[in-house]
Amino acid sequence: MREDLRGLAALVTGASSGIGEATAVELATRGAAVTLVARRADRLKTLAERIGETGGTALAVEADVADYDQVSAAVERSVQEWGRLDIVISNAGLSRPEPITEGAAANFDLVVGVNLLGSMYCARAALPHLLRAARTAPRGVADFVLVSSLSGRVHRADSAVYTATKHAVNAFGECVRQEVADRDVRVCTVEPAAVDTEFFAPGVLQRRRANSSLTPLRPQDVADTIGYMVSRPAHVAISELLVRPARQGAPR
Repeated sequence: MREDLRGLAALVTGASSGIGEATAVELATRGAAVTLVARRADRLKTLAERIGETGGTALAVEADVADYDQVSAAVERSVQEWGRLDIVISNAGLSRPEPITEGAAANFDLVVGVNLLGSMYCARAALPHLLRAARTAPRGVADFVLVSSLSGRVHRADSAVYTATKHAVNAFGECVRQEVADRDVRVCTVEPAAVDTEFFAPGVLQRRRANSSLTPLRPQDVADTIGYMVSRPAHVAISELLVRPARQGAPR
């Protein structure tokens, strides 16, 4: 264990798989006590046990980020358990790719609720604790990281709702950054491109690979990036970071 986050408490949403799972392991490996938040309680329990078996510390909390009361309760449970909250990774997200003329309105609500409102709810619930941590922690800083997407910059047909939420997450992150920067909370946005996770519908990445030499990112690649961002000295803030597979070019 690298121990550079020893004594800190972190919370990761969407921790049951993919980037969230890898990031939770990364932060625990660096010494942070990590609260794992997602809807799939069985997966969270398994992950918490795996982290514990490797010398880390984790707490599983089932919650739906699209429900503010559940998000708030998860944050309060985390603070109650660890006594503080220094790092929050707002990672939970989903997509329902479909033409806008054929898409179900219920899917619009679902994607906006998780991707955008979930990020807003997480910020509202967690920032008071992060501000307190920044004032009292020896390292003198706290971190709120939004996991956005290349889709926050690049448009793709049949992904209008998802793309709109990621543009909005980027804008939201920058506005919040300006609100709290002078109080030593770093608001960071990381924008992964193609990542090999279950986020993609079956066959999507395979079709992209067939049409190019693309090797997608692994969840651990993004987790490494997030670990680097939150472990910088207090005077350094990486406010926005785009991570692509080396050979990912124009949208396909």
